Amino acid sequence: MLLAHPEYLWLFLLFIPLIAWYVFKQRGLHASMEVSTVSAFGRIGRSKLAAMRHILFLLQLGAIGCVIVVLSRPQTRDSWNTSSVEGTDIVISMDISTSMLARDFKPDRFEAAKEVASKFVAGREGDNIGVVIFAAESFTAIPMTTDRSMIANYIGDIKMGMLQDGTAIGDGLATSINRIKEGKAKSKSIILLTDGSNNTGNVAPLTAAEIAKQLGIKVYTIGIGTNGTAPYPQENMFGRIEYVNLPVVIDEATLRSIAETTGGKYFRATGNNVLKEIFAEIDQLEKTKMDLRNFTSTEDDYLPWAIAALSLFGLAVLLRYTLFRTIP
Repeated sequence: MLLAHPEYLWLFLLFIPLIAWYVFKQRGLHASMEVSTVSAFGRIGRSKLAAMRHILFLLQLGAIGCVIVVLSRPQTRDSWNTSSVEGTDIVISMDISTSMLARDFKPDRFEAAKEVASKFVAGREGDNIGVVIFAAESFTAIPMTTDRSMIANYIGDIKMGMLQDGTAIGDGLATSINRIKEGKAKSKSIILLTDGSNNTGNVAPLTAAEIAKQLGIKVYTIGIGTNGTAPYPQENMFGRIEYVNLPVVIDEATLRSIAETTGGKYFRATGNNVLKEIFAEIDQLEKTKMDLRNFTSTEDDYLPWAIAALSLFGLAVLLRYTLFRTIP
């Protein structure tokens, strides 16, 4: 137990004069009467109730003591806990263009990527993680945070169509750099997932890669898509979505250049299991020792002492006018 004002404990010194006054007062409180002889009362013992009358004074001292503790403001406080964990700053930059609905993954590329990314985040204890989504434009979905459950839940709630359709890889990378560059961890990395080629946006992918290199940010690029053809969603003449087998076109050269420029690594995910293995490998590559400090705020804890003071005082009053009542 901690005290906000421990100096009030000096008030306990008041017990010394109080006890001295009580002892002195008790010396003259014994009833007396004059008789010729007390032989008739010789065998009468002293009343036990009379011997217990000092309980009232003890209850009063207890009540005063509790009040003094209340004035000292007892508090509860969790101490600082410092633990060494493996952590880094990471931004997951995810392509949400329509082509991510291709069904060469189960159930499709989009849902497979979200599932693996969510599990990856859930296992990264101590990391500062952000999420960026991009299509024809880029958007910071979640700023850097250590709240893993919030990140994982948000990734699971990302919907297709949140952004205008297209593939702006450069913009997605640039937005990710802006989010992570102020991070305090020594190791900073971006995981960029896409299934296409850069076809729109304001920033060229390799220009963004050069900026990341200057800031010491590694970029792991993942090309999502099987080899050959894949069933892509297309709208037919009746406005309905149907899936048509089309060639899988991923700009692997650009993705590989981004990774090599920044000191990262390029991966090609051709199926659900391969995508899981890629994230498992990145999980092992991005480990950095860091000290994590946790604490909770201080709270006053005087209520039990206040209740005890009232209880002791109330009991003293009750006994004073019942069991230990005096007759004038």
